Amino acid sequence: MDLTKFAVEAKKKSAENRTFLNKLKTKNARSIDDAFHRLHDEVFEEIDCLTCANCCKTTSPIFYQTDIERVAKSLRMKPGDFVEKYLRVDEDKDFVLKSSPCPFLDAENYCSVYEDRPKACREYPHTNRKKMVQILDLTYKNTLVCPAVLEMVERLKKILPTKSAG
Repeated sequence: MDLTKFAVEAKKKSAENRTFLNKLKTKNARSIDDAFHRLHDEVFEEIDCLTCANCCKTTSPIFYQTDIERVAKSLRMKPGDFVEKYLRVDEDKDFVLKSSPCPFLDAENYCSVYEDRPKACREYPHTNRKKMVQILDLTYKNTLVCPAVLEMVERLKKILPTKSAG
């Protein structure tokens, strides 16, 4: 996966994708869900996250208290020590990683806490959720991080052309 090429492509399509996804907000929620879920399965048959891991390299999940406790336990740490070593509070008052790439990502793009990873990591890139129309702003942001999301949106534009999406 060429992440530099991906970043250029994602940025080039950024304005068009924002407009397209904003127009989808007025469409039938179930049909949007169905399209995303079908494309999610299709695209992840073709794209292997281990060749990329851009999400782990550039962003941080939110760590809820249950995530902190679970990951700390897997690392044989006290939750407070885990927070002190790895997390900070962001502008939204959420716990996030102090640094990127994620300290649990290894050189082969494997996660050393995969079985105990945070809920946000488990659900990423959130393209197989119900009520996708409610998270289209997040989906837009993820087109700039995740090649699979960018590909899903590109295919969605062919299924639901912009003219009929408004």
